[in-house]
Amino acid sequence: MKKLTPLFLLFALVLTIPTGLFAQKEKGRLADKPLFRDPIYDGAADPVIVWNKKEKKWFMFYTNRRANAANETGVTWVHGTRIGIAESKDGSEWKYRDTANINFRPTKDYTHWAPDVFEHEGLYHMYLTYVPGIFTDWNHPREILHLTSKDLLNWDYKSTLRLINNKVIDADVFRMPDGTWRLWYNNERDGKSIYYADSKDLETWELKGKAIGDRGGEGPTIFRWKNKYWMLVDNWAGMGLYYSDDLTDWKKQPDRILEKPGKGPEDQAIGGHADVVVNGDRAYVFYFTHPGRTAKGLPDGTETRRSLIQVAELEYKDGIITADRDKPVYIKLKGR
Repeated sequence: MKKLTPLFLLFALVLTIPTGLFAQKEKGRLADKPLFRDPIYDGAADPVIVWNKKEKKWFMFYTNRRANAANETGVTWVHGTRIGIAESKDGSEWKYRDTANINFRPTKDYTHWAPDVFEHEGLYHMYLTYVPGIFTDWNHPREILHLTSKDLLNWDYKSTLRLINNKVIDADVFRMPDGTWRLWYNNERDGKSIYYADSKDLETWELKGKAIGDRGGEGPTIFRWKNKYWMLVDNWAGMGLYYSDDLTDWKKQPDRILEKPGKGPEDQAIGGHADVVVNGDRAYVFYFTHPGRTAKGLPDGTETRRSLIQVAELEYKDGIITADRDKPVYIKLKGR
């Protein structure tokens, strides 16, 4: 009998491995579930994802609500926050990195919410919601700041945007096809409608008016995928989706995503304020959820306050975007 060579045996072994495993590896690593919990306050929310060119890593910036803080009254635990940073090589697992050093502290007490972060011509820009204090209720001013950074860690103040009024939050900036910029934000004085403004230089903004206002929402996120522009909005009952060909006229998708509870670990509550990362032909939604809010009428406390980050892959069929939050997510974000 002829003796088989080691090379032949190796080839035979490879042929026995299911082709699905190769395809699965190509799609990436299985993402953690939950994806990320903040180790300081356990209140990660409002994520935005950006590529750190120098470090060759992905950075996640997030509102860090003080969910585990003791002796808080009203909504003070949602105030007094600073922006947290987590890092990842490919988007599948994240670890805490630091707190963003925002060099703007005109008052002793202050609050940072919902950053939008992106890179342009070698400089990173942040548009950040700023609240001048720590308050027990929601009835106080908030504005949007423009900051810049060279390393994504240390941020210098550039300006306070002059928008529709002094109660605006949740900026999202997107570059228009003609090279100018458009900023969407939440106008809280108009039923939480989404407004927008245009700029040629990221500094001076021309007010344009209301973008959408059919239902109250916040945290607008703009992305281009499948030859359309999309706007994702947190409706507090899942995420509403709107689509457009020109970034001005928006039509609403009939069904929201992330509205029905998931079955996976810490994913039984609605998904909220999210970011979408389009990577090649695939798209991922990074959302936050309050895992302790599985029923109405639960007493306020650390369990109902805590929040964390999850991820789901978007799917597109017949003009409609869906997201199965129970489907395992294999992810391998490529650097830019």
